Amino acid sequence: MSAAETLLKEVLEAYDFGYPVVGAARFGHGHINDTFCVHTQPVDDSCEAFILQRMSSAAFKRPDQLMSNIIGVTEYLGKKITEAGGDRSREAMEVLRPKNGEPYYTDSEGGAWRVYPFVKDIHCYQTADTPELFAASGRAFGRFQKMLDGYPAETLFETIPHFHDTEDRLAKFKAALESDSLSRAQFCGPEIEFVKAHEADCSVALQALREGKLPLRVTHNDTKLNNVLIDKHTGEGICVIDLDTVMPGLSINDFGDSIRFGANHCAEDEQDLSKVNIDLDLFDAYAAAFLEGAGGTLTDAELEYLPWGAKLMTLECGMRFLTDYLSGDTYFRIHRDGQNLDRCRTQFKLVADMEAHWDEMNAIISKYRK
Repeated sequence: MSAAETLLKEVLEAYDFGYPVVGAARFGHGHINDTFCVHTQPVDDSCEAFILQRMSSAAFKRPDQLMSNIIGVTEYLGKKITEAGGDRSREAMEVLRPKNGEPYYTDSEGGAWRVYPFVKDIHCYQTADTPELFAASGRAFGRFQKMLDGYPAETLFETIPHFHDTEDRLAKFKAALESDSLSRAQFCGPEIEFVKAHEADCSVALQALREGKLPLRVTHNDTKLNNVLIDKHTGEGICVIDLDTVMPGLSINDFGDSIRFGANHCAEDEQDLSKVNIDLDLFDAYAAAFLEGAGGTLTDAELEYLPWGAKLMTLECGMRFLTDYLSGDTYFRIHRDGQNLDRCRTQFKLVADMEAHWDEMNAIISKYRK
């Protein structure tokens, strides 16, 4: 039994779920937080469920700041959805506070726990098997941007410092390369040269931010498909979840991370690089849906820089894999030797393929700007 499971009884008693708890079990595919599904039994009715999570103390040092961000954003979204006549209980996450009224519960060993009501009749997909599914996630993330357009980004805490700071990722790569503590640099010469050749790219978006060309927004910062709940009946994305990385950021990064994740058909650690390519049809489908969801809230400069978001998020991810490989695979979990280097190579091949299709990517965005 894990440490989290030994504390379950204590934590469950700290919350009022409205009805008797009849069970709690491990839930989902996440690797960061400890997640459980709690089942309750209303009288003469179907069971009601909640998501209970122990927040990772390794990933999040300040649960108070993390939950301040989440409560602020979810309450703001809830108000917007209600004003628009939507279903607040399905279209935005909602935090259930413990009996003591605090934003989260601190257990007897110092662990931080939170609870969300479970959203019924949804799917949570790990991969986009169809363009329609990928587009559904794009509309959801675009709508997320639109609804938070008026939220003051500067009031949010930076829960993971320098998370999408490509210049900082480059500096960390250089430090790992200089140290080369495991003498692994000899095995990744082409990848090292790829980073050096793209060093100037790492400042493109951040310099645009510093110059005031790109606005700072409330961004999700982890826009994978599995962070959108898809309605079982309509196939549409109804709710953006996993708000742990909601921070001040750039809209082009949210767009770009989705493209990096979904606009290709390869495994993250694909060793046959001939299979690693940007799928322009998927890029087109996602761009159209994202901009539809955003509903005209993005500036002309943000639209112009959307392809850069795709390229930079992919380059950044590749650098992170390469840095971890050089450092001894201390951050990303591996299942075989060299896996992080293979992951790096897929990202860099994807960057190269984006560069080869740069004009087409820009033409697609231009098509939807009109």
